Amino acid sequence: MTTTAAPVALTPRRGLAAARARHTAGRVLAALVRSVAIIVPVFLVATFVTFALRALSGLSPARIQLGEEATPEAIARVEAQWGLDRPFLVQYGDWLDGILHGQLGTSWANGADISTLIGLGLGVSLSVATLALLIGVVVGFMLGTVAALRSTTWIDRAITGFVTVISVMPAFVVGIVLVVVFAVGLHWFPSGGYVPAEQGVGPWLAHITLPAVALSFDVIADVARQLRAGLVAAYRENYVTGAVVRGLSPRRIFFGHVLRNGLGPTLATLGLKFPALVGASVVTEWIFGLQGFGRFANDAAQAGDVPAVQGVLVVSIVLVVSFNLIVNLVLARVTPAAQRGV
Repeated sequence: MTTTAAPVALTPRRGLAAARARHTAGRVLAALVRSVAIIVPVFLVATFVTFALRALSGLSPARIQLGEEATPEAIARVEAQWGLDRPFLVQYGDWLDGILHGQLGTSWANGADISTLIGLGLGVSLSVATLALLIGVVVGFMLGTVAALRSTTWIDRAITGFVTVISVMPAFVVGIVLVVVFAVGLHWFPSGGYVPAEQGVGPWLAHITLPAVALSFDVIADVARQLRAGLVAAYRENYVTGAVVRGLSPRRIFFGHVLRNGLGPTLATLGLKFPALVGASVVTEWIFGLQGFGRFANDAAQAGDVPAVQGVLVVSIVLVVSFNLIVNLVLARVTPAAQRGV
């Protein structure tokens, strides 16, 4: 009797679990379709505006290669060599086709492939930004959770005051302090430079830790504040009161109800944090002697190298779009409000 009854009892549970899995997969797929439907036109508009940068700037490769005293005939000859004498939309179509094939063009300054130049610096910046985001999420999550669980107590006020202070500290100031204390004073970390991960994970981590910590303060503050606000608001909802009445444990209430419903604003905030960390690290890269993406963008802008600046903007657009797509998919999978399309 027991042997035959067990499969019968488990069948409804398995069917319910399968139905929930299909429902979740459908929600994630719907979120993916909605995101792609928004991302494609945004990408096209953003790339069109980016390509129009040369026409708006009035810059020319002839000015870089021939100097300010170049004759109109020489300027026209150089621009024809670069294909700048063709119609604007034809140029844009060729440029966009190259982007879709992973080709960002050629530098006006040195004739080098821009994809290669950006790739060299992007690896450095992505390493630092990823570690900074990881530090910011972990520390911010802990601080925000503790503040929400101890709301209105001295712990909550202390954490709120701490994240307020670090949120207004510029990354370059934090970086200088970190170098003075941990590199020059304690000799725990190198003061600058970069070692690829292929040459050893230990040296790689040692070189990116201090710049990552300097960049992580803003992420810590935003994650802690957003998570605290979301969790406090979730604890005030009626479904939490109902869960308490039903006798659910505080742990189950937190992970099953409060966290899933209060996590949405924090995840949405992270949607722009990672690309911002990659693009806004130019000062930090100067402090720590890193030849990263931000420093390359600064050098290209100062040199008037429009194709290089356009390549930087395209990569930034791709980073923003890709990371926001990932965040939207996570929101659709994790938070019930996002699953309902709220």
